[in-house]
Amino acid sequence: MSLLIERARYLLSAHNARQLPPDLGAEVAFAGRSNAGKSSALNALTRQNALARVSKTPGRTQQLVFFQVTPEASLVDLPGYGYAKVPLDLQAHWQAFIDQYFRTRNALKGLVVVMDIRHPLKDYDRQMLGYAVQRGLPAHALLTKADKLGRGQQMQTLQKVRKELHSIFGDTVSVQTFSGESRQGVDEARAIIGGWLGLNPPAVEGAADAGPVGAA
Repeated sequence: MSLLIERARYLLSAHNARQLPPDLGAEVAFAGRSNAGKSSALNALTRQNALARVSKTPGRTQQLVFFQVTPEASLVDLPGYGYAKVPLDLQAHWQAFIDQYFRTRNALKGLVVVMDIRHPLKDYDRQMLGYAVQRGLPAHALLTKADKLGRGQQMQTLQKVRKELHSIFGDTVSVQTFSGESRQGVDEARAIIGGWLGLNPPAVEGAADAGPVGAA
């Protein structure tokens, strides 16, 4: 489990490719519907109450928001999708920008897709996971707001989503239950993200293959 992730601080926001930071180090992107609990997940993972507050304001939700963990590692908050009020031309801009980001960003090491456990795997969730898989990047699904369901319902949904993800993407996408409210699953998610970013301690004997994926 990586505790370094708690050092995350707001770095910058980018509305187009020219505003992106240098394509160096390692980045993990977070995507999710506008009501899936993405901000709460980022705050729980970093143990900060308001790190992702910028994503709740109308202007910031329309940009890629970068949070620097170390000079070589960052978290990237992608625009919340599912806004009915976003003009079509802006939707087209974001579609093109995010497509370019996924196709060309060398620093991108993995994708976390945040889904409300009560409404998982919407079409856009699958599309975002597809971006990662097409690039050969690992992806991880967080079934958030797990505290809203009983343990039995959580496990039933988890198994259903895991089966569907495997049928579509094979073993490239992992999934877990998560709650920012109760901190359920925080350590598990931190370990995966920390590995992608190269933040985890050196692997112990017998776990040599548990290191970071493509870390700089």
